[in-house]
Amino acid sequence: MESDIGILLLSLEIGIVATLLSAPPAILIAWGLARRKLPVPSFLRAVLSLPMVMPPVAVGLGLLWLFGATSPLAPLLEGLGIELVFTPAAATVAAGVVGFPLFARSAEQAFAEVDPTFEEIARTLGASRIATFFRISLPLARRGLLYGALLCFTRALGEFGATAVVAGIIPGRTETLSLGIWSRIQEGDDAGAAALVALSFGLALTSMIVAERWLGPDRR
Repeated sequence: MESDIGILLLSLEIGIVATLLSAPPAILIAWGLARRKLPVPSFLRAVLSLPMVMPPVAVGLGLLWLFGATSPLAPLLEGLGIELVFTPAAATVAAGVVGFPLFARSAEQAFAEVDPTFEEIARTLGASRIATFFRISLPLARRGLLYGALLCFTRALGEFGATAVVAGIIPGRTETLSLGIWSRIQEGDDAGAAALVALSFGLALTSMIVAERWLGPDRR
């Protein structure tokens, strides 16, 4: 039971950190796409969606090629003393990469629903672009942004393929809920797998209930 709690806490930590790291680029890119400030938007949307439509194992292999010992970034990472592959940090990166498209696309839709007239009025009243973004655009799009963050978080919690490739299934180190369920099934530990499934179910249900209370149609 103690190990199951450790797996749950690690999964929560990875999901939260992955969502927080995804938030700034997802929000900025989404705003740029919604306001047509970025070039070749169709191509950018297609690239952003790739981790969502590609096989997760392929995404993990790509991350392994990018951050592994033989990658072009290996000398830089080694010089900085950063060890990424087969660590919780690698699991966080994998979770963030696969959850990022959901955050970005939801955020883009949220900004697209904000009337640009409000931003134009703020600009005519002397507000800078940065002030307009933080005082007008961001607050008006907050529901969609929160929903995107929730999608990213829940996707990160359930990530399996990319995490297994780039972080491995190391008990007590990189074993998340989904990886723990798989390893227990492979070991024939049905009771252990069922316990982790129950934890996953409870966590997912709690997330959905919180989302409904924050973002439901009755919320003012």
